[in-house]
Formats: sequence, structure tokens, C-alpha cells
Amino acid sequence: MFRETVVSTLTPLTDTRIRHNARVAVDRIAWIVTVLVALLTALLLLLSGYVGYAGLSLAVCLSAAINLL
Repeated sequence: MFRETVVSTLTPLTDTRIRHNARVAVDRIAWIVTVLVALLTALLLLLSGYVGYAGLSLAVCLSAAINLL
């Protein structure tokens, strides 16, 4: 019923995948944040009963998401 504690031998020197992580550009982070905020806004507007404004916010979200492709 007890789990054994295993010491990991994974270090940056033994696993080269750790060192080759791609950096995310600042403009890409900005577009991701924009998409998430627009999606959250659409969800909150939809829950409040503002269907038209929720649809508009969803359209903004999709328009911003195009920049991530």
C-alpha cells in the first residue's frame, strides 16, 4: 500500500530535450492573452443573457486566434 520514492536521474546534462525548449515570442503571448480574455468575456456575457454581445466577443476571439496560426 506504500509507494516507493524514486530518485530521478534526469538532469539537464543527461536529457538534451530540456535544453532545446523553444522560446515564446512576446507578441505570441500577447495574442494568446487576447484570445483568452475575449473568450472569457464571451462566456460571461453569454451567462448574463447578452447573446448578441457574446457572439460579437466570440467573433473578436476568433479574429485574434487567426494571428496564432
